[in-house]
Amino acid sequence: MKKTTILWLISLLFSLPTDAKKQQEPIIVAYVASWGSQRMPDPTLMTHINYAFGNVSKTFDSVDLRDTEFLHGVLALKKQNPKLKIVLSIGGWTAGNFSEMAADERCRLSFARDCKRVVDQYGFDGIDIDWEYPTSDEAGISCSPDDTDNFTLLMRDIRAAIGKQKLLTIATIADAKFIDFRACLKYLDFVNIMAYDVANPPKHHTTLYRSSLSGRITVEEAVQAHLKAGVPRQKLTLGMPLYGRGAGDNKVLGRFVKTGETGGQYTRKWDDVGKVPYLADADGNLVLAYDSPVSLAWKCRYIKEQGLLGAMYWECTEDNDQLEGMRSIWLYLRK
Repeated sequence: MKKTTILWLISLLFSLPTDAKKQQEPIIVAYVASWGSQRMPDPTLMTHINYAFGNVSKTFDSVDLRDTEFLHGVLALKKQNPKLKIVLSIGGWTAGNFSEMAADERCRLSFARDCKRVVDQYGFDGIDIDWEYPTSDEAGISCSPDDTDNFTLLMRDIRAAIGKQKLLTIATIADAKFIDFRACLKYLDFVNIMAYDVANPPKHHTTLYRSSLSGRITVEEAVQAHLKAGVPRQKLTLGMPLYGRGAGDNKVLGRFVKTGETGGQYTRKWDDVGKVPYLADADGNLVLAYDSPVSLAWKCRYIKEQGLLGAMYWECTEDNDQLEGMRSIWLYLRK
């Protein structure tokens, strides 16, 4: 990261309101995916890891989790950072079997007990449920009008199975739809807002504030939607992407976040209203939406201003080799 960028981040930190500076240090939740390059994350740049993903079994009554060398390597990161919490995230986009499992009391209780087994067997610090989304078939999974009520029952049963000392968290759509938060909150430690992937080019998928480039919902609007739905500030983490969302199958755009190379075809632009960067084509149209150290700093500043619990990001291997995204979030929230 350039020295000028670091100095700018520090100056932004000290411009925070006094009350914001006095708040407890925010947590940083890093998703670590079990596929791709399988580059081990730096465990000193995060407070929590969500290991992605386990799944609901095809019999709807247990957890499917591949026992791999990479999984054990992630769990071993606690040797480098003993304070690190590692949680098993179950679900993800297109991951089904939730609706059937949650609707059947026998299956739901069996699944909850198996969550306890997995936590104990591997030494996880808890469970994160990433059901995308109750009552919705948007991800090509089965659903039912009863999913929202059954989701609450699932939270109750997992909490009863794993006990009060283990973490139970969820990942939620930016709009705060599909979940009865007021009914679930007594079972949950915190809620991870997926405040990204809300649009495709020529719109930006994760603007902080409403601008002409914003998609259907902004980061600020996502937080406010969750607050309106009844989630306390101290139980909210703000999700941020470490990847770019581009137009079409373009190799230059696909590699940009990792390489910083535009191929001479695109121009770096800054949306000063939305507080995000983007790449534009020769006609000025947005072709790649992404976050930079500067836009991440603005989002982290918002976390502190709003008194939120902390940050979450997807996902570690999407960052470049210099770990600019992860280092920026750590620097701004924890230093």
